[in-house]
Amino acid sequence: MNGSGMSSHGTDSGASFLEPHCVNVDPATTAVVRGVVPVAELRDFFDASFGALARVIEAQRITTLSPAFGLYHGPPGHTLDLEVGFVTSRAVRPEAGVVVGSLPGGRVARLTHYGSFDRLGSSWERLHFWMQARGLPGGEDRWETYITQPSPDMDPRDLRTELNWPLSH
Repeated sequence: MNGSGMSSHGTDSGASFLEPHCVNVDPATTAVVRGVVPVAELRDFFDASFGALARVIEAQRITTLSPAFGLYHGPPGHTLDLEVGFVTSRAVRPEAGVVVGSLPGGRVARLTHYGSFDRLGSSWERLHFWMQARGLPGGEDRWETYITQPSPDMDPRDLRTELNWPLSH
């Protein structure tokens, strides 16, 4: 996996934004693991999914074109319907729970969250209020791109997560 940025997927030229903003993105082919997961088991699901993804992507000699992401379907509840994966250079052959997915194209409201994952909820709320104030209707699906790869010895304040909420038409 090459860990390169999202230059082929975004249109913001790597600019750093602290405030929510809208961007146009192209649809993207992804390699993902899908699941409906209780919130308490989310970390284990991510860990298991990334292990499977790494093995399959390497074995099939596929290039990743983005950092890892989590795509959430529908509103959050006691369980989350999600896909965890990477934007890829071509479609993966389904294997070991890894399947082909996609990220939608079109207009997306975006906010970069700085800090630990346990504060993501408040950043999603901030993005939602910003969208409401501008009359921008959000779609059912949302995704987080994990710009900074977490590691056990890092300071959680150094984490950067890009929140993406497609606008419904």
